[in-house]
Order: sequence, then C-alpha cells, then structure tokens
Amino acid sequence: MAARSLISLEGIKKVFTTDEVETHALSDIHLDIRQGEFISISGPSGCGKSTLLSILGLLDTPTAGAYTLNGKAVAGLSLSRRARIRNHEIGFIFQSFNLIGDLNVYENVELPLIYRGLSAGERRPRVLEALEEVGMSHRAKHVPNQLSGGQQQRVAVARALAGRPSILLADEPTGNLDSTNGEAVMNLLKDLHRRGSTLCMVTHDTRFAQHAERTVHLFDGRIVEDAPCQA
Repeated sequence: MAARSLISLEGIKKVFTTDEVETHALSDIHLDIRQGEFISISGPSGCGKSTLLSILGLLDTPTAGAYTLNGKAVAGLSLSRRARIRNHEIGFIFQSFNLIGDLNVYENVELPLIYRGLSAGERRPRVLEALEEVGMSHRAKHVPNQLSGGQQQRVAVARALAGRPSILLADEPTGNLDSTNGEAVMNLLKDLHRRGSTLCMVTHDTRFAQHAERTVHLFDGRIVEDAPCQA
C-alpha cells in the first residue's frame, strides 16, 4: 500500500514586494511529500530553496496556493495556531546548529519540550531517547563549545527528534561542516529515514542531494525536475 500524503502544495506562489518592485520567489509550486520519504531540494543560490522550506515549516506564508499538512489546510490560520502546529508537527535542523551556549546538551534538547508544556517526567525519556538515537548520550552534560561541529549538529538533530515531529526539515545541515563530519551527519539522516522518519532537506551540494531517495530541483522559483535519485 502506498504511503499516505503528509504534505501537499498546490499552486504555491510567493511574491516579495519592496519599493514597488515585485520579486517572484516561487511560482506555481506543486509538491507532494509522502510519509516516510526522504527528499532533497536543490538548485542554485537564489532559486527559492530557503523560501520553499520556510513555507513548508510554517515560518512564512505563501502569496497564493494551498498547503495541506496531515490532511488539514494551514492557510489562513492565526499566528498562534501556526506556531502550535509548527511546534508539534515539524522538526528543524539548521546549518548554524542554533544551540544555546550556556545550556548543556541535555538542556538544549529539552528546551522545545518545555515550550510545549510537557512535564519534567514526560520530557526526560524523550530527551534521553533522542540523544541515544544520535549517539550523543555520553555528552549530555557538555556545553556546545566543548563539542565539535559534527557533534553540535547531532545535538541539533536530537533536539528536532525529541518533539517526535511528522517531518524533519533540514536547511543545509552539512553547510558548516567539513567533508568527514558532513558525511557522518548525512549517514545519520539516512539512518533516521530507514527507521521511518520523513525528511526534507535543502542542499546546494549535489553529493549530499543524492543521499535522498528523491530530488526536487528548483530554478528561478519553479520546479524544473522532480525525480528519484539514481542509486
């Protein structure tokens, strides 16, 4: 049986207007992401990758078009409702890690769960499980500046996983890493996918894009290719 559709974008457009100049960042985007998929979004700088990821992550709203997440339309929702859906349904992995320097690893992973209102008893098993999944349990009491870049990105992945999101959105997750650590993080993402996670990754690096099972290529705000990656 085919996996169900998790995200559906229909005719998405995004126009930025500054000083009466219109910039069409996205034009007529149709995209379907199924549960359990690992897709990469690639393309040259300025093609709309980050704008598309921001819309997928409910950080921005489209100018036109329909966005359905888990069978529910998300257009027109209040900011607070969007924030609640984002906090429950979407896990973010950023290029710059975005860890808080004066919190230790455990506390960084726990923080989004505190915002969600979970009790300490509910948070603890989720944090420990997420750190175990990324191989960072032994570093739980370390602060970010005691970790390598690759280790910090693993903690960032754990923070995203702890919320048990429907989808992980990764924005250039290897961008601040050397090739060895970049490959290690990519192998971690592939392993999470094998265990059932749904991932959508923006990358400009064609080597890493090929780790996904499907690649979407953008050019000038349009999807010009949507195809399985070559084995």
